[in-house]
Amino acid sequence: MDARPIPAIRWEGGPEGRLLLLDQTKLPSKLEVLEIRDVESLARAIRELAVRGAPAIGVAAAYGGVLALRESPPSPRERLEEALDLLAASRPTAVNLFHALSRLRRRAAALPGEDPATLAAALLDEARTLHREDEDLCASLGRHGATLLEDGMTVLTHCNTGRLATAGVGTALACILTAHREGKRLLVYADETRPLLQGARLTLFELAEAGIEARLLVDGAGPGLLLAGEIQAVFVGADRIAANGDTANKVGTLPLALAASRAGVPFYVVAPSTTLDPSLPDGRSIPIEERDGDEVTSLLGDRVPPGTRARNPAFDVTPADLITALVTEHGICRSPDRDGIKALLDSGR
Repeated sequence: MDARPIPAIRWEGGPEGRLLLLDQTKLPSKLEVLEIRDVESLARAIRELAVRGAPAIGVAAAYGGVLALRESPPSPRERLEEALDLLAASRPTAVNLFHALSRLRRRAAALPGEDPATLAAALLDEARTLHREDEDLCASLGRHGATLLEDGMTVLTHCNTGRLATAGVGTALACILTAHREGKRLLVYADETRPLLQGARLTLFELAEAGIEARLLVDGAGPGLLLAGEIQAVFVGADRIAANGDTANKVGTLPLALAASRAGVPFYVVAPSTTLDPSLPDGRSIPIEERDGDEVTSLLGDRVPPGTRARNPAFDVTPADLITALVTEHGICRSPDRDGIKALLDSGR
């Protein structure tokens, strides 16, 4: 494979440039890049999962502020607010999206006047800063998390948490990639991640890219393998972490956490501090995105009765007491409860 893979997110040029997104709905069979030149197209790309993963959504949305201001509306600031509101509505669970939009609002509020060019230049600088910060955060996550992996381990991961989900090398997958680069031999089980198969399509793609031995699992297989003693650690990402440590991640994460707890296998959540949301007291407060049931039934084609209806929650919430440790850019929090989350947030101030 190409030694320089196509990045998930790239901005070319100045404020009048273009946003390029690797279309993840087409992987692994096709490598197609979307050229995004307006906010509506960006919001659609986020909703339809052409760009996905909490950190990547946040970085992509940050460039949306620049796209909004090139339209030269009568009131640039009003148009910016409309655009940011549109992006905020694209996916409700990933808190990184709202963190990025808040950064844009603060940067715009600090500038005087209504000149679109001045605002666009400032917002592009902010978006590029967010992009670089995420790259650095991912590298730190990988370094800290790799210390939890030993040579010869078999590791289970769910959904996709690598370079396709971030602006850097990833979150949970970054730990595995870093350990591999350090010479540790690992076997990775990757859940297929129904209904849109992010594990099968994207995680296996990234593991093959890196030359890491891997096996694909149907989503229901992980708990049994955990209880059979065939897996030594579980590494997952997160889309939002409440103040008490309860964690929302791709649906199917909770059964793995329950099985890992029963089996005595460590269950690690890997996420940057931008995924922490102290405004929510616990997991019951986390908004859970419910996607179209057709995503569940359409993949099965004509193998379900016509007219079948489906529930399609995109995430579930893992209680904090099932999480062995939380890996962040600040290090490993081995008590990911209310006090531990507060200490993490305080350490980043």
